Amino acid sequence: MLEKNIKLKILLLEDDPLICDILSEFLEENGYEVVSVYDGNEAIDKAYEQHFDAFIFDVKVPSKNGFDVLKTLRESKQEVPAIFITSLASIDDLSKGYDAGCDDYIKKPFELKELQLRLQKLIRKSFSLNSNDKITLNKLWSFEPKSGKLYGENGEKFLTKKETKIVNILISNKNHMVSNEQIINDAWEFNEEATEENLRTHIKKLRKILGKDTIQNIRKQGYLIAIS
Repeated sequence: MLEKNIKLKILLLEDDPLICDILSEFLEENGYEVVSVYDGNEAIDKAYEQHFDAFIFDVKVPSKNGFDVLKTLRESKQEVPAIFITSLASIDDLSKGYDAGCDDYIKKPFELKELQLRLQKLIRKSFSLNSNDKITLNKLWSFEPKSGKLYGENGEKFLTKKETKIVNILISNKNHMVSNEQIINDAWEFNEEATEENLRTHIKKLRKILGKDTIQNIRKQGYLIAIS
């Protein structure tokens, strides 16, 4: 998660009252603020009226289905992460979901923990990709999350794509340990070779640049970035 004092806001579109209550309660227990709606037009209205950090949409809902809701919001330049939760599971349905602009697609029934993990991953990714602000890492370096550029007294330096992903993951959990498994899961694509040895190699390069006090090794568990 991001900093604990920041409550991320979720727009939940689910027309089944029981499922809606279960999801809302679970997300709120995990630190999110949830706005629940029961039909597509209401979801669009809420998305225009308020700022949200993520959308969780069922597809088969009254007035306007979830696919059309998200397509409408994407056309109005609302680019926050979106997850479809639905019993529709054919390849055609999956294609419609991604064509509408979703970032993930979960078939019902699903474990609540799975939704939480996927949501966290998408929000971390969104935070990293959309931030143009420089972040001070230590006395020597500042970092631009979107470009992967480091700024220092002696010049500028670009991190590799993988190094940029790793630093962004650590920053979005700053001063808290991120497990090896979580970093690998978030920074590596499905078709890439992902091992703890590969991760250690990238971390070693980053620590050489930024310093061991900034990127700290929690032995056999993970890493944290120490920034104020």
